[in-house]
Amino acid sequence: MALKIGDKVRFLNEVGGGTVSGFQGKEIVLVQDTDGFDVPMRVSEVVAVETDDDNIRHKPATEKPSQHTKNVGQPTEILPNVTAKIQPARSEIRGGDVLNVLLAFVPENIKEISHTIFETYLVNDSNYFLYFTYLSAEGQAWRTRAHGIVEPNTKLFLEDFGRELLNDLERVSVQLIAFKDGRPFVQKPAFRIDLRIDTVKFYKLHTFVASDFFETPVLLYPLVANDVAAKQVYVTAEDLQQALLTKKDAAAPPVVETKTATMIAKHGIVEIDLHINQLLDDTRNMSNGEMLNYQLDKFREVMEQYKNKREQRIVFIHGKGNGVLRSALLKELKQKYPTCRYQDASFREYGYGATMVTVK
Repeated sequence: MALKIGDKVRFLNEVGGGTVSGFQGKEIVLVQDTDGFDVPMRVSEVVAVETDDDNIRHKPATEKPSQHTKNVGQPTEILPNVTAKIQPARSEIRGGDVLNVLLAFVPENIKEISHTIFETYLVNDSNYFLYFTYLSAEGQAWRTRAHGIVEPNTKLFLEDFGRELLNDLERVSVQLIAFKDGRPFVQKPAFRIDLRIDTVKFYKLHTFVASDFFETPVLLYPLVANDVAAKQVYVTAEDLQQALLTKKDAAAPPVVETKTATMIAKHGIVEIDLHINQLLDDTRNMSNGEMLNYQLDKFREVMEQYKNKREQRIVFIHGKGNGVLRSALLKELKQKYPTCRYQDASFREYGYGATMVTVK
């Protein structure tokens, strides 16, 4: 029997369970646990223990609105009512407090790549709402193609177009402002990302690849990855002229200061202190869930930095507490870094509140 939103499930391969709160494609189900976090699990790894036959699946927020009439080649205006109250805060996905935003081009018929119409989507893979504008260049000016608000963890249809209008999309720009409604959040900077779209890719089948966000192959352009804007890939003649006229600064590169209490190298072992007061100076406006997400993001950042350095030992100091952070770290290690070994760190040096990971 197919799972539905609202079904109560338990995990097959580990302790725990919760209520189905959504889906990511056909293979991943989001299970809201008792702490209010959405845990992504494979459908094959959960089993329903209680179903709600009266549960009605809502129409996905990512569908194009039914009242939208296609007008190929014409920019789509998405006009938000910015004075209206946004719907009450929804459950959030663990790890979603870093911004990951992409621009996606989807062929309507991948088998007819030479003649098909393409659809443009803005993918918001984060727990934030996003004000956005989507623009294309006309000489030194810009034309607005779409603007509005995209909700957390959704994708939003912007427009569709044919090949005859590809040249209009050689230079595009996306502006983003992130926020949450009804709950405190960590502020993000405003972003402007200018892109040079390689229109030749629209003629090559292999440039369209599978993704977690669409059921059909898609051409993706990252805009923001883990809170960092994509580098500007379009350089104007004025930029080149300025670069040639500007003398290179011969000064030594600036030294980036890191909190020594947070990350220390000792005897070949990297120590990471994940206590929230060592990571942030002020947490007064943050919920427990947001602080946990911030600590997990720091853990992921360090693991990504060292994941290819074999035999590197990393000690994550998380404290004894109620065990929530330690449990979250162990789950991440099992799911994302299954080849790494981990164990309790030395009781003599760290007490009972640290885990040592050895990269394999």
